[in-house]
Amino acid sequence: MAQIGFVGLGVMGGRVAKRLLDAGHAVTGYNRTRAKAQWLLDAGMAWGDSPRAVAEASDVVFTMVTNTGALEAVTEGPDGVLAGLGAGKIYVDMSTVSPAYSRALAEKVEARGARMLDAPVSGSVETLEQGKLTYMVGGARADFDAVEPILLDVGPKATYVGGHGLAVTMKIATNLSLAVQMLAFSEGLLLAERSGIARETAAEVLLNSVIASPMVKYRGPFVLKMPDEAWFDVNMMQKDMNLALELGREVNVPLPTTAATNEMLTAARGLGLAEQDFAVVFEVLARLSAGG
Repeated sequence: MAQIGFVGLGVMGGRVAKRLLDAGHAVTGYNRTRAKAQWLLDAGMAWGDSPRAVAEASDVVFTMVTNTGALEAVTEGPDGVLAGLGAGKIYVDMSTVSPAYSRALAEKVEARGARMLDAPVSGSVETLEQGKLTYMVGGARADFDAVEPILLDVGPKATYVGGHGLAVTMKIATNLSLAVQMLAFSEGLLLAERSGIARETAAEVLLNSVIASPMVKYRGPFVLKMPDEAWFDVNMMQKDMNLALELGREVNVPLPTTAATNEMLTAARGLGLAEQDFAVVFEVLARLSAGG
């Protein structure tokens, strides 16, 4: 098996790395806070002292970080991923970042003699742990074919969508619907509750109705009890919504429900709820409504 590197071992990245370990891969990892990766070290992951060290030790190196700034921080400079890349290596970025930045990064990777894919994921902590995470992948088709078996050790489906930056574009187009759906679900639930139906009952009806998408099914119950650790917090979701709105302006596509939902995320931040899972938009609605 290929030697795999993984930079960014947060809520999602750490669990992806664990599935790769469980599949029998040798994984070298790096995280800004080493203590958060201790459970992976205990499971057999090797440690790299820097992103560069991880890249140097690996045939295929993955990154999964929060935003464009964080990606720049782990790729650039003398200790960055780019400095550790060379001929024959494949770099796979799983972050959701600006498509333009992703394409520019691919050019820098190629200048090092390596190849790059953007491969963000679709799914949550729950779908990842169930082995149902899916990928969208952009870059050269031959590089996708080379990496696909590794991706399929994590989840059941990887779809090639085209050239560099297009997988990130597809992820942005996907993620905007998550927040929009959650807001619509919250509106219906709060309307039912304020009309006299118990929240638990209204949630049960909605979660067993035609509106219950997979996302609503696993995140809808958060209106009854929020998770101790946010699966995808308000700041992260708003970052993706802003990327969607920026892209919409670039390609002349109006995104009215995205814009409205983004304002609710701004309200969540104003109420001090930025670190909560974005399902907290229900709480925002409740506070803003009469009797909240």
